[in-house]
Amino acid sequence: MTSDELKRRTKAFGIQVIALVEGLPDTKAGWAVGRQLIRCATSVGANYRAACRAKSKADFIAKIDTVEEEADESLYWLEILDEIKLTKPELVKPLAREANELTAIFTKISISSKKK
Repeated sequence: MTSDELKRRTKAFGIQVIALVEGLPDTKAGWAVGRQLIRCATSVGANYRAACRAKSKADFIAKIDTVEEEADESLYWLEILDEIKLTKPELVKPLAREANELTAIFTKISISSKKK
């Protein structure tokens, strides 16, 4: 997967999460979980773009580690949404799968970068 493809994929993930959160109930739980989820899901793409402009290998690794953390945090909040049943499981499952895949991709990139 190229850098541009990964940029598009991470942006699409953020946009899809925003759409999901827009459909959450207007409750304290919906607001709280939705706010956290939007924050970390959109951070995946934003921080990946920053990593692509890193000024050094150490800077790149630090930024990629942040991307990995944000992708994993997104998965956490999606799991919370699913477990407390704030929305339909069929809306959460594909996003949880994508968050898991993104976490794995960025974990691999981080490990590979540290070995070089």
